[in-house]
Amino acid sequence: MKETEWAQGEYMIDVTLLGGTGRADITSPAEIRITQEGVTALIEWSSPSYDYMIVDDIKYMPVNTEGNSVFEIPVTAFDEAIPVTADTVAMSVPHEIEYTLNFHSETMVQKQMTVPLIVQGGILIGVTLIIAAFGYYFGKKQVRRKHV
Repeated sequence: MKETEWAQGEYMIDVTLLGGTGRADITSPAEIRITQEGVTALIEWSSPSYDYMIVDDIKYMPVNTEGNSVFEIPVTAFDEAIPVTADTVAMSVPHEIEYTLNFHSETMVQKQMTVPLIVQGGILIGVTLIIAAFGYYFGKKQVRRKHV
């Protein structure tokens, strides 16, 4: 599948990791971004001990400083094995480990935009205040009619 078949935006896609010792894993589905420049994926490892990844002879550093290691890497193909190397410092000395990633195009769905909780709360409070104001205004109008 070519990235031109998909509109620019953010998607979630199932990704399979093969290789290595079998002790590490990645989060699936993974987030991918399609832009005019190409397709990238956010790969989150099940460990904070990965300090770089290599894809097509280019070294990528983590995009985060806390938690499990996360890398933004290019997606060079869908539905086929993409060779990658990941360096782990979890052992007594750093080790580069060979893996393959397979991005399964049939599982790709557009990422749903989520509204931050604080915004959701603000909207709820705003709607509640508007309803209360209408209730007060129309309730007061009803009371005046009874006195006339």
